[in-house]
Amino acid sequence: MEELLNYKVAYFSLEIALESRLKSYAGGLGILAGDLLRSAADLRLPLVGVSLLNDQGYFKQVMTKDGQQIEEPVADYDFSKLIKLPVEVTVNIGRESVRVVAWQYLITSQSGQASLNETGRRSAKAAIQPTADYQVPVILLDTNCAGNSTSARQITRRLYGGQGLDRLKQKIILGRAGVKILQALGYNSLQKFHLNEGHGVFAAVEDFLSSPGTDLEARLEMIRQKCIFTTHTPVNEAINTYDIQEILEYQPDFPVGLPGLAQNGQINMARVGLYFSHYSNAVSQSHQRTAQKMFPEYKLQAITNGVHSATWTAPEFQKLYNQYLPGWQADEKQFLQAGLIPTVDLKKAHQQAKHRLLQYIYQSFQLKWSEEIFTLGLARRFTPYKRLDLIFRDLERLLAIQKASGLIQIVCAGKAHPQDQAGQAMIKPIHQIKQDYKSRLALVFLEDYDIEQAQLITAGVDVLLNTPLPPLEASGTSGMKAAHNGVPQLSTLDGWWSEGYLAGQTGWAIGQGLGREADPDIDAHDAARLYELLEKEILPLYYQQPEKWAEMSRSTIVHNAPIFNTHRALKQYWREAYQL
Repeated sequence: MEELLNYKVAYFSLEIALESRLKSYAGGLGILAGDLLRSAADLRLPLVGVSLLNDQGYFKQVMTKDGQQIEEPVADYDFSKLIKLPVEVTVNIGRESVRVVAWQYLITSQSGQASLNETGRRSAKAAIQPTADYQVPVILLDTNCAGNSTSARQITRRLYGGQGLDRLKQKIILGRAGVKILQALGYNSLQKFHLNEGHGVFAAVEDFLSSPGTDLEARLEMIRQKCIFTTHTPVNEAINTYDIQEILEYQPDFPVGLPGLAQNGQINMARVGLYFSHYSNAVSQSHQRTAQKMFPEYKLQAITNGVHSATWTAPEFQKLYNQYLPGWQADEKQFLQAGLIPTVDLKKAHQQAKHRLLQYIYQSFQLKWSEEIFTLGLARRFTPYKRLDLIFRDLERLLAIQKASGLIQIVCAGKAHPQDQAGQAMIKPIHQIKQDYKSRLALVFLEDYDIEQAQLITAGVDVLLNTPLPPLEASGTSGMKAAHNGVPQLSTLDGWWSEGYLAGQTGWAIGQGLGREADPDIDAHDAARLYELLEKEILPLYYQQPEKWAEMSRSTIVHNAPIFNTHRALKQYWREAYQL
């Protein structure tokens, strides 16, 4: 196991999207984690990912006829590419000693991806030996093993599952068991722990409690030099906070006495991450400004998120880039040359991607949509601040726009958290609209939104719609995926779009960015602007000036794809945060 000495960074995330049939992710946080680790494999950077197995997934979304979301456990988890590792550790949660085992998934660099797919399940010995193709291991922790109580076995089964303090138990396993598993496997040269959100902060706690010496400041400095913390949350209410007694009930050795760690008798998970880290960052420039106000006593940097270009570029565009942008998968700067691609080739590639999306819709609903009709996509997590229902605010206006400027086909998809009743309530009216206006508005809702659907939508629609309420979008990445396929975005100026929007080049902006949250009529104003842009700019450009539309598609690639990708983001982490 000498090769494991080469790994320098452990990346802790409660969810990591590896592939659709491994249901170890819920949404954007997990997708980002998977994309960063795929870039690590491509760039041959020595990272190891740590997450939970979640063999019941997040949940399978089943929609009733009236639009009610039903959550069911995942039944088709695919273990074929996982290998059980020959290691076991224990972690104390309250009075119980919980046994933790581990599985491994290998992310292989693009040049050697076929070798992993062809070999399938590996032996335990092979699982910890790198092959000639560079591989990034992802360690998935599992408490569903012999010797544990029924309740302990459930801790790692469903992502964000359970009630009350069950999520705290998942954080404890991720951090404390994660550190112990890495040590047991021989990852002895790790220099950095990257803690994603407050979910991973128990890794810093474990490292601190096991650190040698009696000099408190020296021990703290040693841990801080090792830890990097990334916050993905722009509102305090979304950050898990526990009473000290709740923490001590499950973790009696938690260092609540450290000066400044607890505030007002509570432990804020994000502040724990900030406390133990020498470098902390938000995930876009606009989010950095918001997060800095939330945590004024800490200095936060900005590293804007990205997407893994090869994963989110549709096959039709991959073929195009191979022809005109050789080496684009390895070098993100090649996208700067996308202006050399003839617009006729871009239009052909987009229509092919659109055809695949519409075929999926036909197979799902027996609806034969036209490839010549403007198709709008909105696919995100359903929660109030994302305002996925904004376009339906004035249906008669929307129908009048269709009559005046051109027909619209709308593709919706997304899940609401099982405990987010307001988010679930946003889905039901869309199903009602679909029924009530089926003869006048082409509208579908794709059930159980996953990676494959996201790939179809972000490449196959003509415009991606995103309407979060500023400043509540930390980053967002759906528009980045669309941009890799020449799909412009229509969005409020928040998150990454504040950096990615170029008027007349990459899409359209709703509103003027941050500082508008005090407007009591912001929803009405943003809906009005959305309708105005559709009627006066977007639909006329699409239907009346197809060559200019193709030029915007090409410009979207040139200006967004070279920047908003995880190759760039990971290099920035390596240079500024890890400093390796």
